Amino acid sequence: MKIGTKSVINTTLKAEEFRIKKKFGQNFLVDQNILSNIVKASSATKDSLIIEIGPGLGSLTEHLLSKAKHVLAYEIDGELIPILQNTFKNQNVTLIHDDYLKRNVDEDINNLNMEFDKVVMIANLPYYITTPIIFKTLEECTVVSELLLMMQLEVARRLTSKPKTKDYNSLSIAIQYKTNAEIAIKVPKTVFIPAPNVDSAVVKLSVKEKIDIVPKNEEFFYKVVRGSFTQRRKTLVNNLHSVFGYEKVQIQELLSSIGHRPDIRSEHLSVSDFILISDKLLEL
Repeated sequence: MKIGTKSVINTTLKAEEFRIKKKFGQNFLVDQNILSNIVKASSATKDSLIIEIGPGLGSLTEHLLSKAKHVLAYEIDGELIPILQNTFKNQNVTLIHDDYLKRNVDEDINNLNMEFDKVVMIANLPYYITTPIIFKTLEECTVVSELLLMMQLEVARRLTSKPKTKDYNSLSIAIQYKTNAEIAIKVPKTVFIPAPNVDSAVVKLSVKEKIDIVPKNEEFFYKVVRGSFTQRRKTLVNNLHSVFGYEKVQIQELLSSIGHRPDIRSEHLSVSDFILISDKLLEL
């Protein structure tokens, strides 16, 4: 499918026709009200740096420039680079033609040689790499304080769900360990070109300045969380026994020591519960 900028609703970009590439997960958001609302939902100011991943034809970028001091944009599609360079010539945009997942983002920010009051990520993410992008940012970027990200509604619900709900899983725990997560905007599939198969949502992830309880071994904590949800219908004891080989009676005693029933299921436990469990499992 080809689109020209004249066919993109309400966009002011002036470029030649561009072929949408499925391999990059390209779905261009073209509703100006939603684009504006995304920016309004952010805490970015006129002194902030905004990181954008996959600017596409620049529709969101234009809105970001109205709020931020500077935009650092990563675009993997070489065909879009000249379009973006022409559109944002002499504006406060630094465009990097590369895969975000391969970048040292802290280094890219330092190379701007600017001072900012905060660094915020705002992006309409390719759905197939949503989770890797979030984890890379949370684990490697030391200065990003907020992420406002478009993703599939189903994934958004998982990231923001609380214990004892059907969408609560290992991803919920991993994300909520380091951030306060909430759905900021729900977005219908009809406002994209081409339209995806599912509805979307913008999730706001506010990075915690201080984590109340930190696991003794963070890598092991993540392994325990993933292993605990291997088979959702199983109890936590059965999952940890089958994945890690711990004796069931050991896990049952551990759960009793922190005030939980031995037949509890993983979706009933909080982030702090899993931190305590992973710390105690290290002692076994």
